[in-house]
Formats: sequence, C-alpha cells, structure tokens
Amino acid sequence: MTRFTVPEMSCGHCTAAIEKAIKEIDTAASVACNLDDRTVTISSDLPAKALQSAIYDAGYKSEAA
Repeated sequence: MTRFTVPEMSCGHCTAAIEKAIKEIDTAASVACNLDDRTVTISSDLPAKALQSAIYDAGYKSEAA
C-alpha cells in the first residue's frame, strides 16, 4: 500500500481524474480516495515514484503520507 496526501483534491472530479491516471499505468491497481483527509491510498506493484508521477500528470501535487 502506498499513501499520498493530495491537498488540492476537493471533489468527485478530482478523485475520478486521479483514479483514471493510476488505472492507466496499472490496470490492476486498487485506488481509494478520501476527500475528508485528502489522501489517496493505492495498492499496486508499481514504485511510489511512478504512482506519484501519474497523480502529477492528472494535475495534482502529492506527498507521501
């Protein structure tokens, strides 16, 4: 499990964009977005850097949580 804090994630559109970006690089990934604490938890075999890059490519800055 890899967890990121995404401060700018504030709505369903944000979570959908992040989930789509992660699924594009790992179709088997499990993605859980929590708007209350603005975190994204990802279960994937990919390294954290690759997942963070996908979140960035979706338009959001993130930090490891």
